[in-house]
Amino acid sequence: MPHYYTLGNIPHKRHTQFRKPDGELYSEQLFSTEGFSNDYSLMYHIYPPTQIIKTESQISMAPEVAEEKMLKHRSFEGFNVKPEKDFLQSRKPVLVNNDCHIVLAAPQQSMKDYFYKNTDADELIFVHEGSGVLHTMYGDMPFGYGDYLLIPRGTIYQIEFTDEHNRLFIVESFSPIRYPKKYVSRYGQLLEHSPYCERDIRPPQSLHTFDEKGDFLIRAKKKGVLYGLHYGTHPFDVVGWDGYCYPFAFSIHDFEPITGRVHQPPPVHQTFEANNFVVCSFVPRLFDYHPQAIPAPYNHSNIDSDEVIYYVDGNFMSRKNVTKGMITLHPAGIPHGPHPGAVQKSIGAKETKELAVMVDTFHPLMLTKEALDIENANYVMSWAE
Repeated sequence: MPHYYTLGNIPHKRHTQFRKPDGELYSEQLFSTEGFSNDYSLMYHIYPPTQIIKTESQISMAPEVAEEKMLKHRSFEGFNVKPEKDFLQSRKPVLVNNDCHIVLAAPQQSMKDYFYKNTDADELIFVHEGSGVLHTMYGDMPFGYGDYLLIPRGTIYQIEFTDEHNRLFIVESFSPIRYPKKYVSRYGQLLEHSPYCERDIRPPQSLHTFDEKGDFLIRAKKKGVLYGLHYGTHPFDVVGWDGYCYPFAFSIHDFEPITGRVHQPPPVHQTFEANNFVVCSFVPRLFDYHPQAIPAPYNHSNIDSDEVIYYVDGNFMSRKNVTKGMITLHPAGIPHGPHPGAVQKSIGAKETKELAVMVDTFHPLMLTKEALDIENANYVMSWAE
């Protein structure tokens, strides 16, 4: 999905001899999330990336589904998820289906004693609170409030946080996350009408190569099970790489809103897409400029998708009693719209300062036990006069 990029030292031709100063060969690795048939990168390691020296007992990380079926609007207080020191233990799946898992996390400590690899899912990590550096085999990516971090499945990484106050909204996608097709030319360039462009995409920087032997723990998740794999060499021993498959950062603050004379439908906010779901960004923007415009969104029927909105910051003119980190779930099968009084209140308003992330899934989501623990049970009655 990203444009071509390269860091470090690479040979003139792929799949040819590339030697170290001592005459030994570097070890070439093709990295792709779709085999040999789509985007890929080629990495050059000091040591073969295959040297497992021991393994640990596996641990289940599968979400515990509490409700498989529903037909009522739900709301969850995301900031009621308690902080935990460890990054992996802090991740709490709240809404899940076979296409994606929506996860909340409040980690307090950096990943120091291990590396992590999600072998099943691309990860889209939205940084609600906190800052730091994402360390990967491709290089480093500094991040902060409002950043999306897109990490292709199979990427080995460590996260270093600046402090202990961090809040993350994570989407695990079991298919590649891409730019929306409507924004991309047939040659892969983001088009002129796209709400962001390649200049807004922040690829890895500062490739640090670690020539170290020892015992390096990589915690790898596959099919809901966490495996402990000990490698004999540092996983960040890459001297150079190039290609189209790599992690990157994109700030929600760089998303340029599309507005019009009358209210624009949610697809204008689309930011990413995957199989059977999309991700949208609601950002501060001017309201509609027709003299009789109604800025509040119109009622609409959810027939083919579940709508999830994660509220980040600002005032939301269509909702009452919104809190930071709140998640609303409006399931397929019943209409929803502004809360009572919101339509009339919005008339004459010139702009909104709202900031939110929306995930629309085209297969129903299921609630986990962790979701029920943070649910606002009265939300379903909030449309009552």
